[in-house]
Amino acid sequence: MDRDDELPRGRVYGQDHDHSRPGAVPGRDYADLVGGPLDGMLLDITGWTAQELQTGAALMTEAGQYGVGGRALYAPRPGERNRWDWSGDTP
Repeated sequence: MDRDDELPRGRVYGQDHDHSRPGAVPGRDYADLVGGPLDGMLLDITGWTAQELQTGAALMTEAGQYGVGGRALYAPRPGERNRWDWSGDTP
């Protein structure tokens, strides 16, 4: 199977809508965002430290409970480094 066929599908968080090649890029690591306002998007976690991966992320989004300037909280699902679950929103 070609490596491109193995890449997850979906839009990458933070990537421009008019990006010349939207979606996952070969050679990078991604986490699938599950639930919440960013459900179905991919988060590029290439180069993140073990501590950063364990902590998760507060990702800026206008689609969450707090609108512009708000953040959606995502953290890795236990035992699944590449699936991050939403736990809520924060201002």
